[in-house]
Amino acid sequence: MNKIPVYFMPGLAASVAIFERIKLPESEFEMIFLEWEIPNIKETLYEYAKRMTEKIVHKNPVLIGVSFGGILVQEMARFIAVRKVIIISSAKSNLEFPRRMVLAKSTKAYKLIPISLVQNIESLAKFSFGKKVNERLKLYEKFLSVRDKRYLDWAIEQVILWDRTTVDLDVIHIHGDADDVFPIKYIKKCIVVAGGTHVMILNKYRWLNTNLPLIILGSEI
Repeated sequence: MNKIPVYFMPGLAASVAIFERIKLPESEFEMIFLEWEIPNIKETLYEYAKRMTEKIVHKNPVLIGVSFGGILVQEMARFIAVRKVIIISSAKSNLEFPRRMVLAKSTKAYKLIPISLVQNIESLAKFSFGKKVNERLKLYEKFLSVRDKRYLDWAIEQVILWDRTTVDLDVIHIHGDADDVFPIKYIKKCIVVAGGTHVMILNKYRWLNTNLPLIILGSEI
């Protein structure tokens, strides 16, 4: 039996270590982890996504992305045939963005974020994961590892300016009802994980380990 290739993309500034608790049955699935690349000068998200597909070496893979990684894998699916696209703690279009992100776009407030502060782990964690961060800071320090200024400038801008308004109805969206970055009230048509926060890839891993194989195979959960 050929294994199903499953590619994982972490969230903004995060390393693949965020997936260390995710385990899929080795008899059925091959897990491959993608790392963030430093963007080229003036590279668009569209161009970046196309470049990232060069790392896909299997036909018809499953793409799983967390947060900004969820945005990226949706853009990658424009360029390659995929078995499934699964996003976790993310958004299917900019219509699911909270008001503060919409306001940041209209006022260009994101340009005022001092990257020297964002490179500090606490500020980076607050931007990536919301306000409820103090008790989780040591945990995040392990997982938020991409501190390159060019990447951070680019990534923050690409999130805020993401221009997708039409939802791909084939995208499977898994979302926590306690997400404080993309609040559930703005999210439509998703699989809701009770008590799931924006970092449920870390603390709801048991739910994910149980249900991801079923979702990939198209079974009921």
